[in-house]
Amino acid sequence: MDDQSRESSSADPTRDVLVRMRAAMPSLQPAEHRVAEVVLRDPAAAAQLSITDLAESASTSVATVARFSHSVGFGGYPQLRLALAGAAARESALGGPRRQPPADLDEAATTEDIVATIVHHEVRALQETAEHLDLAALDAAIQAVAGAGRVDVFGVGASGMVAEDLRYKLHRIGRIAFAWNEFHAAMTAAVLLGEHDVAIGISHSGSTTDVVETLAAAKEAGATTIALTNFATSPIVDHADIVLTTAARETSFRSGALASRTAQLALVDFLFVGVARTALDDATEALARTHQAVSGRRQPQRTRKGRNSKETRS
Repeated sequence: MDDQSRESSSADPTRDVLVRMRAAMPSLQPAEHRVAEVVLRDPAAAAQLSITDLAESASTSVATVARFSHSVGFGGYPQLRLALAGAAARESALGGPRRQPPADLDEAATTEDIVATIVHHEVRALQETAEHLDLAALDAAIQAVAGAGRVDVFGVGASGMVAEDLRYKLHRIGRIAFAWNEFHAAMTAAVLLGEHDVAIGISHSGSTTDVVETLAAAKEAGATTIALTNFATSPIVDHADIVLTTAARETSFRSGALASRTAQLALVDFLFVGVARTALDDATEALARTHQAVSGRRQPQRTRKGRNSKETRS
């Protein structure tokens, strides 16, 4: 997406209404949160509902639906309803599955449904993350990591695997990097960081206590802090100098978990390649040396079955 398209998208809430709703979820009141859940479950169906019908579907009041419309950037429910219709049309044009992903495992789903749903949501997570990514923030993160004495990455669960992926990539180009997924070890590392170091906290929800507290400790110690999250209003953002956001569609079943991790891994790749480009010759040489170190290793000889293998074991 070019700069003009990005400016148009940010100025027009109808274009990214679903992304805005997902990003706003942590800051919504409980009744507004229920409205968002109804809408995100099936935007096409929600666009056909009157404000009264939507309020009933969310077990709330008409006033709450009106307030929700304002919370996600619209002048009122009629504007939100039109935006939802447009979003549903775009989803259909992009080949989205006819059935919306269930909140939990749907026993009636066919294997074809499962494949189509997961592929669609992974692809859309990548597309929407790229479309709404703050490039100025990414550039700032690249420069911070490139100039860091060391980089410590914090994450637990699925985000812990993403943290380890970033550590491995940075290590491959000769950067001093560590990944921590256990709270005590992470906190120990965090408080020892200084002004020339960078701490990166990875949390899809942005509210994972272990990661939030660790990033806060790193910031207090003087490190430059970077948050990688799906929600720009989540608690982790309060402790981050730089915020990088994904736009994944999380559900409680695997399609959401996969999409969130896919979007996080994409951001990690954006960051890694950007850092590598700041010292391209050194990075290229380091990658070549590390590749040669592992690819040149002698492979063990395979033994034949039968008598020879017995002789080998004896």
